[in-house]
Amino acid sequence: MDTQQISAPSRAPSSGVVHINIRLTDGYTIISNRLAQHRGLSLLAIGLGTHIQSLPDGRRVGIKVLAALFPESEARIAAALRELERHGFLRRTRERVGGGRLVTRTESYNHPEAAARGAVAGRGRAPVATVVPAPEPVREPAPGPVPVPEPVRVSVSEPVPMPAPVPARVPVPEPVPVPEPVTAPVPAPVPVPAEAVPGPRLLPSPTAPRKSRLPLPVPRRPTEALYAAAAALLAGLPRAAPLFLLSEEDARALVPGVAAWLERGARPDAVRAALTDDPPVPLRHPAKLLRHRLIALLPPPLPAAVPVVPLQNCDDCDRAFRSSVPGCCGECGDVHAYAEGPCLIGA
Repeated sequence: MDTQQISAPSRAPSSGVVHINIRLTDGYTIISNRLAQHRGLSLLAIGLGTHIQSLPDGRRVGIKVLAALFPESEARIAAALRELERHGFLRRTRERVGGGRLVTRTESYNHPEAAARGAVAGRGRAPVATVVPAPEPVREPAPGPVPVPEPVRVSVSEPVPMPAPVPARVPVPEPVPVPEPVTAPVPAPVPVPAEAVPGPRLLPSPTAPRKSRLPLPVPRRPTEALYAAAAALLAGLPRAAPLFLLSEEDARALVPGVAAWLERGARPDAVRAALTDDPPVPLRHPAKLLRHRLIALLPPPLPAAVPVVPLQNCDDCDRAFRSSVPGCCGECGDVHAYAEGPCLIGA
């Protein structure tokens, strides 16, 4: 009996993509890996180039048409089309048709390198400039020495001289006209939509007046204790935030601003957190950042305290009443005023 040959199935890779391919008989497009695996194109440009190569001839591929089909904006689609043009996968030219109208002609290339070399005959391909080299002039051979024949002795009295041989004339070839080189037409620039072109960056003139620098806040009622607490807070900043290491001059200049915060009721830990929280990276000028935050994040002043009127005891009834000066209460004051006035009874 013959032994049945059993082949082991191929093992799938342990990681990476696994292709589950089904043989296609219709509805497919052959895309070159030069486009699908291009390392210089964005994924949006690769997908857009794949979509354009899958369309039949004559289908419109304008920016507004593609933006109506896909969720990307017109600016992103215009940028992807420029990428495809830059790498040779797309070429757009403007041509004039009947009636004086201009239309955009789009050509899609699946092999830009071969199309540039002229190996692939594409429709509307730009002609290649050719130059026919001029033929080299035919050099005439240098005439060698003509042998002089020896005189023939005859039986006459005088010898007959022999005529010198005449050299043959070599025809000079006429110069071949060299055709002028054919220059390739320069494609017209493709208009870019206004929304895709970034606007000019507006910079202030060097002579323009600059905004005045805001002054550092100062306490309304400065005291030595307030300034000492502000200096101690600035000196202790590097312990909590090592990036805020200040020089003695910078700390002395920032003391009034910290004192203004403390006068308005801010606690030292709250002031420290507001000044050093979330610094920029890298932090090049810690003193300038502290000065900016002392001005921009200054808390509002405390509300004015309502004065308290002290209690007084009435001199007549010994009842308590509020007054800034001692004396009688309101009722006893009315009685004294009525008693001191003129009596109208019996008048």
